[in-house]
Amino acid sequence: MPELPEVETVRRGLAPIFEGSSIFEVELRRADLRFPFPPNFRARLTGRRVATLRRRAKYLVAELDNGEALIMHLGMSGSFRIDAAPPSGDFHLSPSKHPAHDHVVFNFESGSRVTYNDPRRFGFMLLLAAKEISAHPLFAKLGMEPLDPAMSAAALARILQGRATPLKSALLDQKNIAGLGNIYVCEALHRARLSPLRIAGSLAAAGEPLKALERLSTSIKAVLTEAIEAGGSSLRDHRQTDGSLGYFQHNFRVYDRENAPCPTRGCKGLVARVTQAGRSTFYCPACQK
Repeated sequence: MPELPEVETVRRGLAPIFEGSSIFEVELRRADLRFPFPPNFRARLTGRRVATLRRRAKYLVAELDNGEALIMHLGMSGSFRIDAAPPSGDFHLSPSKHPAHDHVVFNFESGSRVTYNDPRRFGFMLLLAAKEISAHPLFAKLGMEPLDPAMSAAALARILQGRATPLKSALLDQKNIAGLGNIYVCEALHRARLSPLRIAGSLAAAGEPLKALERLSTSIKAVLTEAIEAGGSSLRDHRQTDGSLGYFQHNFRVYDRENAPCPTRGCKGLVARVTQAGRSTFYCPACQK
């Protein structure tokens, strides 16, 4: 499933098309994705101008000029593609590898069109009153954004204090930190030299930030920033809005590198894989404590 860097990459690709533009027409190629489209979905979007396109956790939020917001989630295989408008009267062949999975098309008055493609249909789109987003069940319990300036060692200490769960599980809990996923938690923990198996609360003695939490805060931000700059990681389905692949997967230190030598200088350990809560965790038992 796309994680924060993939969703942010998509947001940055779509923003120049969406922001400040009016939606001329919406084409729905089916009645639902993971959920049915909201009532009068096309009519409520037609003629609306997109004021801003932002990201919250792994959601894209397009705020409209009438006080509503279009919420979009990529699910497991969703992607957006930016196309030029088809010439009038000519047959338009979609450049998608799987045009049968082009489910939603946004046509803008500027002439641009954005197509949402989703083979597995785990993505979804909602329309909400913008002022009610923070209270909606999808958003109400989301934690701090990991790239927020407020994310610090002290903030992590408050989040982790008293938690008896493994450190990796605590970081993946969206109520603690919003948007972190399996890949980037593995990578950040390796950079911070912290074991994913360690009890989370052990890092927050009496709520005071330790040097380990300073390393962790720095590592989380660095990994996410580098991944965004690389266009995310393309393991299966992720595509940027121009159809190109992300390439951060070539910079993985531990994720999906079981039995490879640990890349930490001076470490002679091998990357191990264990299962935590049904997910593969990759780490170096020699240098991550």
